[in-house]
Amino acid sequence: MSVAEKVPYSENEEFQRGTANTVLHVNDVFKSFSGIHALSDVDLDVREGETHAIIGPNGAGKSTLLNVCVGRLKPDRGAVVFDGEVLTGKSPHEINQLGVARVFQTPEVFPDLSVLENVMVPALSKRDGHFRLNPFKRFASEKLIREEAESVIESVGLQAQLSDVASSMSRGDKRRLELAMGLIQRPRLLLLDEPTAGMARHDTNATIDLLKKIKDSGMTKVIIEHDMHVVFSLADRISVLAGGRIIAQGSPDEIKGNPKVIEAYLGEEQV
Repeated sequence: MSVAEKVPYSENEEFQRGTANTVLHVNDVFKSFSGIHALSDVDLDVREGETHAIIGPNGAGKSTLLNVCVGRLKPDRGAVVFDGEVLTGKSPHEINQLGVARVFQTPEVFPDLSVLENVMVPALSKRDGHFRLNPFKRFASEKLIREEAESVIESVGLQAQLSDVASSMSRGDKRRLELAMGLIQRPRLLLLDEPTAGMARHDTNATIDLLKKIKDSGMTKVIIEHDMHVVFSLADRISVLAGGRIIAQGSPDEIKGNPKVIEAYLGEEQV
């Protein structure tokens, strides 16, 4: 069947269903910029509750793929389905409301707000609609969200900086702050773009421990990461992108021993 003959994704029940236990389904995604193919025929299934790592050299298309998943970019062809619902064509806000949160490669925090305020903002934004008609109920909700925010901040190790303005923080601490901003949304799917970038080794190890605890909670995660210690410590399955194409998928052990992966990316970085 040619591309032109394909059944529209919104009407293709088999496409929307994906495989058993699949929470994120990427099908035949193609994206180009000025004739350069950033993504070519990408197919990817992420199973519910797993930690799925996406690795590859710089310029492989990893961040572009996440941007397509969260609605920041529209693919030229193909579509993305989350929990049976087609995401392609939806806005980032609509996708977030469905239960997908993203932690960006470059920390996107509110520089003039405190750590506590930064973490409260996404929670209030997501739940605000429930309390518009009752200011007393709204006040009670904000009190509960504040308490939850303080708990999440403690879980990422920033409790000592609760009142600090975000602009005064180190890059590594901003990474942890943005992680807290993602966690407080209680997403079903958390997309993490290089969550340990800019961190010292002891902070990286602490982040690995935190993400392992999140994994135990059943939250599904997709992680883009260059640090192979992080990848092999966390991933249940790994997909390898090179030149906009997925060249290998499998368990960490399968990826470590794959000649194509070693040639394209891992090389001497094997762990």
